Amino acid sequence: MKKVLIGLLWVFPFCNLFCQGNFKRIDSLLRSTYHNDEPGASVAILESGRLVFQKAYGLSDMQTKDLNKISSNFNIGSLTKQFTAFGILQLAAKNKLSLSDKLIQFFPDFNPHIGNEVTIQELLTHSSGIIDHYSFVDTNKIKHATDKDVLDAVKHIDSTYFVPGTQFRYSNTAYCLLAMIIEKQSGLSYADYIKKNIFEPLLMSHSEVLQIGKPIDQVALGYDTLDGHFKKLDAAESIFFSTEGDGGIYTSTGDYIKWFRSLQSGKLLNRKWVGEARSAQFPVDRANQLSYGYGWFINEKYDDKAVYHTGSNGGFRAIAFSIPSKNYLLVIFSNRTGIELENLVEEINKILRVTSKTYTKVDALESFNNSSLIFAPCKEII
Repeated sequence: MKKVLIGLLWVFPFCNLFCQGNFKRIDSLLRSTYHNDEPGASVAILESGRLVFQKAYGLSDMQTKDLNKISSNFNIGSLTKQFTAFGILQLAAKNKLSLSDKLIQFFPDFNPHIGNEVTIQELLTHSSGIIDHYSFVDTNKIKHATDKDVLDAVKHIDSTYFVPGTQFRYSNTAYCLLAMIIEKQSGLSYADYIKKNIFEPLLMSHSEVLQIGKPIDQVALGYDTLDGHFKKLDAAESIFFSTEGDGGIYTSTGDYIKWFRSLQSGKLLNRKWVGEARSAQFPVDRANQLSYGYGWFINEKYDDKAVYHTGSNGGFRAIAFSIPSKNYLLVIFSNRTGIELENLVEEINKILRVTSKTYTKVDALESFNNSSLIFAPCKEII
């Protein structure tokens, strides 16, 4: 027994020094990536559920030279989809809807050919085939698009990209429709629903759903990068930045940690529902065992299932990579373009000896990537 105790006394200091060395390497990597005089990022890491690293880099506002902080609010783009999906699952758990319900049940004036075929589950898993709304919204009449504008743009279209439920095609349109279903079934606006049923119970005090004209506390501004020059590119500069259900949430890394911990514990929703959300529901790339759940990409290529999502909206980029079985989370929120967050995640995972290549980068899947420039600064998954 004495030998064991002596051995542990030697091991603990070594482990502590080893971990400190790892975090110094991570900090060095991030400082070389995000410079003090440029827009930057906020980064946080949980290991076994314990916060082991959290730091902010670069500027939140290039004009005022304010620095990013760990409390800074970033637009998280398509990471919003996991919150939208969660709201749908909460309503399903209360029997206010079923995932097998058809669109026509919520939008009676939807084209019946589509409305009687597409289900909520197909919207959640990007397998609905719903036509992207970007080319159908009359951008001459609006400055900032809403989810209702999305509905109005697609409800009379009489075709889909494919037979619903037969293929995967990433769809922001689907998640705008899901946000409107939340509104119809809850009697609250999407923003109020998310605030009342997620943000407030979890004390996510820095989190907001974007509402044009309503200020966001401690907000970071988004910047697009081109040839070393930075151009402000967020809600004020983009027509489709302002849609809510597909990418309207602003939050901090600290608040996102509260969200992740609630998923791990089942605090706001039965673990069965959370488990389904973070399990393979529809195949994306069978060869790489990549699937989509409800608001998350799922990779089961290795023993420890990886659950992750990226986000892109205007000048913001975000990624949250997790291994739920290990209670591991790496989250990066950035207010600039031009840096591949997937590569950063891979480098940090290598430093921490987390299984490398546990996720597959998803190619650009949205039709607006090939559309006119007016649609370029929109939410995407790349």
